[in-house]
Amino acid sequence: MKAFTTGPFTGRHFSVIIVAFFAVVIGVNLFMARAATSTFGGVVVENSYVASQQFNTWLDEAAKEKALGWTATPSRRKDNRIAVTLTGAPLSGLDLNATARHPLGHQPDQRLTFERQSDGAFVSRDPLPAGRWRLRIEAAAGDTHWRTEQDVR
Repeated sequence: MKAFTTGPFTGRHFSVIIVAFFAVVIGVNLFMARAATSTFGGVVVENSYVASQQFNTWLDEAAKEKALGWTATPSRRKDNRIAVTLTGAPLSGLDLNATARHPLGHQPDQRLTFERQSDGAFVSRDPLPAGRWRLRIEAAAGDTHWRTEQDVR
């Protein structure tokens, strides 16, 4: 059986293999570190201990909001303004606003205010930059408050 090389396996061969191996490992690590830091903003909550203390309150609020039966359907219009159709909500005395967050944190949050249209839909006063956004929609009718989060492209 013949080896792949014509001569003996030397220390030079071993050195080249070791250097190439570590070059690949370091290159992959640098690539992964760069990809991780460029795609995640890094903050989920400011203080996880305080957030844990409020968790049960948030669950109770979510159950009350779900019991209302309201649903929101956001869509992007051609002029980049956001239209939201609410079903199950009262027809009068309803205020709607939203915060648009870029899912990767590359762009600053956008606060949206809405005006009610004659067909009952709500349309944002200002356009939202193109791309994928996560909308945190908040509706209030008197003492009743309702929230949801939806993606819009």
